[in-house]
Amino acid sequence: MDLSKTLLLGFIAGVTILLGLPVGRMRRPAPSLRALLNAVAIGILLFLVWDVLSHAWEPIDTGLGAVHEHRGGLGSVFGYGTLFAGGLALGLLSLVFYERWMSRFAGQSAREVSVAERFGPGTMAVGELTATRWRIASWSPARRLALLIAVGIGLHNFAEGLAIGQSAARNEVALAMLLVIGFGLHNATEGFGIVAPLAAQADGEATADRPSWGFLLLLGAIGGGPTFLGTAVGHGFTSEALSVVFLTLAAGSILYVVIQLLGVAAKARRPDLLAYGLLLGLIAGFATDAIVTAAGA
Repeated sequence: MDLSKTLLLGFIAGVTILLGLPVGRMRRPAPSLRALLNAVAIGILLFLVWDVLSHAWEPIDTGLGAVHEHRGGLGSVFGYGTLFAGGLALGLLSLVFYERWMSRFAGQSAREVSVAERFGPGTMAVGELTATRWRIASWSPARRLALLIAVGIGLHNFAEGLAIGQSAARNEVALAMLLVIGFGLHNATEGFGIVAPLAAQADGEATADRPSWGFLLLLGAIGGGPTFLGTAVGHGFTSEALSVVFLTLAAGSILYVVIQLLGVAAKARRPDLLAYGLLLGLIAGFATDAIVTAAGA
């Protein structure tokens, strides 16, 4: 299959992430609905953690099997194991330090705004003070969390794009088409997972921080665009090591986001809705993954 047709497949698989994004613009959802939406997102993301880690572990498992059967050494096992542990640590811990840095940044901006308001019109305008600051620091926690989810899902989708591109490059058209269908369904559920923190905000916060369509499209590009990029890269060459790195980076970042969403769920104090939502999210994840498995991937 030529490159142009392969890129079209990658675009189709990635663009479906836009289907779930309008949920982020819901106006004042009921508290029980907010808790349920948050829980469904956790279920979807937990499935993704399992999914990406199981795929990233495959070359290590294969290497260990070869050692057991005396068909290979431990070199590949240690090599892939290092990539696995390093990618997972970088994906998880980089977001920990990022959030700490961003919190300090936001706190410093808030103090400057307070000084400007206290000294009145003779001082520099608040807009002039904040204009020099990175805009993300002034975002609400829900917006920053949505961005982190989009980044984690984007890393995961890059690895999915690699699989599409590699199958197309080998002229396995049927496999490539089935992968596009399966990954497209996956991305549709992932779009909802990205905007769930925005839909789960409290009434006042949701009204004041309702995302624009442009912001939602930006999140969609971050989360779904890497599917297209991965397809282009995968069509050019095959790299199992690259897949392991991107999958473990995705797993670490998504795991961090799950921890944050569990904190939101704890504040709602609705363990029943948490259980229902987790179940729905997990079932949705495994149901869409069944299509990919049926393709033999």
